[in-house]
Amino acid sequence: MSRQIALKILVLGDGGVGKTTLTHRYVKGQFIDTTTMTIGVEFLTKLIEVDPLKAQLALWDISGQERFFFMIEKYLRGASGALLLYDITNMKSFVNLGKWVQVVKDKNPDHADIPIILIAAKCDLEEFSLVGDMYSKNAMKKFGFIDFVKTSSKTGLNVDQAFKKLVKYIIETRGF
Repeated sequence: MSRQIALKILVLGDGGVGKTTLTHRYVKGQFIDTTTMTIGVEFLTKLIEVDPLKAQLALWDISGQERFFFMIEKYLRGASGALLLYDITNMKSFVNLGKWVQVVKDKNPDHADIPIILIAAKCDLEEFSLVGDMYSKNAMKKFGFIDFVKTSSKTGLNVDQAFKKLVKYIIETRGF
């Protein structure tokens, strides 16, 4: 019988980068192209197996709108790890990565070292990409992200792998 753990995973990034579609694709296995702006936070759960453990994931899809930042401190508390998204067709969402890293460190001082995976979202729109892989690899070094994954919620590209990489990293480094 495998042991079960609970992990709180944050899904962060500017508004419109695909956080809600990514979490829905991961949890429900479907692409929803008619999402509305997340107000505050949307909360989803998923039970996965990562040998030899079962992990109950609490996925916190955090609003990317700055007007909701006053609530963010409460959402960050107790987080085990995060996926930080940018939209490959939106350079501003990439430029704002530093702001998100700062928010996590400033608003979560007890856990400012939580592992973060950088997510290049909307890779099904590669022909419209404004952010090349070299930018992402440089950001990975600059901000200390543990990995970089290219995803598409529309096609499902690397969605499961992104979450699984983060969970495996947490399990291996936190001694579960």
